[in-house]
Amino acid sequence: MHRRSLMAGAAALPMFQILPGRAQGAISDGVVKIGILNDMTGVFSDQQGMGEVVAARLAVEDFGPRVLGAPIELTHGDLLNRADVGMAIARRWYDQEKVDAIFGLGNSAVALAVQGLSRERQRVNLSISAGTTDLTGAQCSPFGIHWVYDNYSAAKGPVTALVQQDKKRWYLIVTDYAFGHSLEANAREILAGLGGTVVGAVRAPLGETDYSSYLVRAAASGAQVVGICAGGADAINIAKQMGEFGLFRRGITPAALNWSLTSVRSVGLETGQGIVYAESYYWDQTPETRAFSARFARLHGRPPTAFQASSYGAVMHYLKAVQAAGTDAAPAVMAKMRELPINDFMTTNGSLRVDGRVMREVYMMRIKAPGTSRGEWDLCDVVSRIAAEDAFRPMESGGCPLVR
Repeated sequence: MHRRSLMAGAAALPMFQILPGRAQGAISDGVVKIGILNDMTGVFSDQQGMGEVVAARLAVEDFGPRVLGAPIELTHGDLLNRADVGMAIARRWYDQEKVDAIFGLGNSAVALAVQGLSRERQRVNLSISAGTTDLTGAQCSPFGIHWVYDNYSAAKGPVTALVQQDKKRWYLIVTDYAFGHSLEANAREILAGLGGTVVGAVRAPLGETDYSSYLVRAAASGAQVVGICAGGADAINIAKQMGEFGLFRRGITPAALNWSLTSVRSVGLETGQGIVYAESYYWDQTPETRAFSARFARLHGRPPTAFQASSYGAVMHYLKAVQAAGTDAAPAVMAKMRELPINDFMTTNGSLRVDGRVMREVYMMRIKAPGTSRGEWDLCDVVSRIAAEDAFRPMESGGCPLVR
């Protein structure tokens, strides 16, 4: 009986070994160091960029300058939307600069690569602005967290809303890298489940500026909807050029499967009419979101996007977990991050699943009519709430090897 109990207990342990030196003492290296790694200068910089760093600094300010008696330090880097650049920064941070956790990871290819490295090094990585569902699927990690949204939740709301309007024939314009591929796959799966059809698809390079040839094909396809499987400046350019090419006048609807507050402002209320999208945060939603937005805007000059606002909650939750664990060793910290509820100005009783997916409400957003906007950033209305269990992919469907 004693031998069987020992064997059963061993089988229940996490599938990793503690690396030497990572669990020695309360705080390794005498400092808790956090790295924010995202797109600082490229097509996603408006959504991510220094705004994520500003929000992280506010979290450290509110938590206090020390945890378990050790100082908290922040560093940041520009991944340039290249996996080799992102990996080089992550290796240097882990191996030379003693960074304990990497946040942001605003490019899916970089996020997947760094999640693999973080698993090897036993450090926490927390993807805020990457979209690929592979982070919580086949490439999930005991040290990896997908914090705010993913390409399933981004597609689920708009696809469902438009199919309910009997707009079932879709043409997809896809950014040709891991993020776009994941968004396309999720859109196809959700459409098929709702009785929709993909009548055509095309892939465009990241950073493309001229979508005329793609839109000509979309217009000739017989589609009712053009699904924009792109983000940042790419998604904005597609939506703008749809208007310029007269696709809206022909009754073709743009479906923004990855959209943000800055995207709405760039496209404009007139051009953006008819666009609905899913989001996890809107600045003008509650007294708490408005208060954080005002504080953030004093430093950054405008309200935060969902990614930027999420950086605050992610860093705060990590620091609370370090405090509760009594160490910055990743296995103990991850256990506390799963145990503690997630509560902040944008999340109520959120939770962290074993596959790394954070569960929270998602909101359907509708762009305001031009005459109803009260100011520069009064751009959207929250039209409905989607419960976490409806917004995100079921855990058993993702193929994460940690799920039993």
